[in-house]
Amino acid sequence: MTQRDVPSSAPESRYSIAILGGGSFGTAIANIVAGNGHDTRQWMRDPERAAACMAQRENQYYLPGVALHPDLLVTSDLEQAVRGCQIVFVAIPSQSFREVVHRTAPLLAPDTMLISLTKGVEHDSFHLMSDILREETDGMRVGVLSGPNFAKEIVAGHYTATVIASEDEALCSSIQKVLHSETFRVYSSNDVFGVELAGALKNIYAIVTGMAVALGRGQNTTSLLITRALAEMMRFAEAVGADPMTFIGLAGVGDLILTCSSDLSRNYRVGYLVGKGKKLDQAVAEIGQVAEGVNTVRLIKAKADELDVYMPLVSAIHAILFEGTAIPEVIRELMSGAQTFDVAYSAKP
Repeated sequence: MTQRDVPSSAPESRYSIAILGGGSFGTAIANIVAGNGHDTRQWMRDPERAAACMAQRENQYYLPGVALHPDLLVTSDLEQAVRGCQIVFVAIPSQSFREVVHRTAPLLAPDTMLISLTKGVEHDSFHLMSDILREETDGMRVGVLSGPNFAKEIVAGHYTATVIASEDEALCSSIQKVLHSETFRVYSSNDVFGVELAGALKNIYAIVTGMAVALGRGQNTTSLLITRALAEMMRFAEAVGADPMTFIGLAGVGDLILTCSSDLSRNYRVGYLVGKGKKLDQAVAEIGQVAEGVNTVRLIKAKADELDVYMPLVSAIHAILFEGTAIPEVIRELMSGAQTFDVAYSAKP
C-alpha cells in the first residue's frame, strides 16, 4: 500500500499548510498532509520544476514513480504558497535555509507554526535551524521534526515514526494530528535542542559506516561504529547543554541506526564512494543531492576541539575528508586509541 492509498477522513481542524522545499522529504510530508484533507501547498524555487510537478503530478527528480496527491498545489510563487497558512514546514537545505526563511517572514501571519524538517547546521556557524527560525521571524511558534524517516519508504507506506519537538505543547499536539496516518506515527518531545542536534550529528557517522562497507568490513564493524557514535553524540550533547537521554530515542539512536545502515542515505553513499577511492568533491557530485553531514563534520570538529569533547570518530572522518590522511592510517590510530568506559550514563544513583 502506498501513502496515497491510505484512506483519509476529514480532519477535526482543517488547516492551510505550506511545505517549503521540493526535495524528497518535503514532498513526502506534503503528500501526507494533503492526504489528511488539509489545504496543502508546496513551494519550489525552480518555476520549471514546479510546473513540471503540477503537469505530471509527480516529483520526477526526487521521488520518481510516486504520484502526488491530487489536492496538492505545487507552486514557485512563495506568497501564494504561504498566504493564510497556519502551519509552514521548512524543508530547505541548511546552506539556503536562512535566506528562504528571511524571504518568507514578512508574508507570515502572527502565531504561525513554523516547523523545521532540515537536519543540519548552518554553514560557518553553529546555528541549528530552529535558531534561524527564531532569529529571522518574530511572534512565531517554532518546532522541529526529526527521526528515522527515509522519504521513499514513507511514500511506499512502510510503518514509520518521527518526533515533533517544541516547548509549545499545543503545537506538538497539532502537528501530531496533521501528520498522523495509518502508517506514519508522530511522538512528541520538549527537548528541541536535543532532537535537532541528534538529527544533525547522525549524518556525520553515516559517512564513516559507508566507508567501512566500501572497505569490505562486516557487521561487527558497523555495530562498533554505531554504538561508539552514539557515545560521542551523547558526550557532545551534554557539553553543549542538550539532554543526553534524548539520544536514546527515535531522533537519536533510531535515526543513527537507519542512516548508518542503508544506501538510501546520501551521507552513507558519500562515505561509500570515498571509501572506494573517490575524492570528496567527486563523491558529492555523483550523489547529486545535498549530503548535510559533509558540512557538519567541519563544524562539529571545531566545536568539539573548542569544548575539549572526546570525539575520535569525528576527528577521524575530518582527517580523511579534509586533511588528506589515508584511511588505513586513520583506522590504525582509532584502534590503538584509549579504551574507555563502554556506557557513561546510568539510571542508578
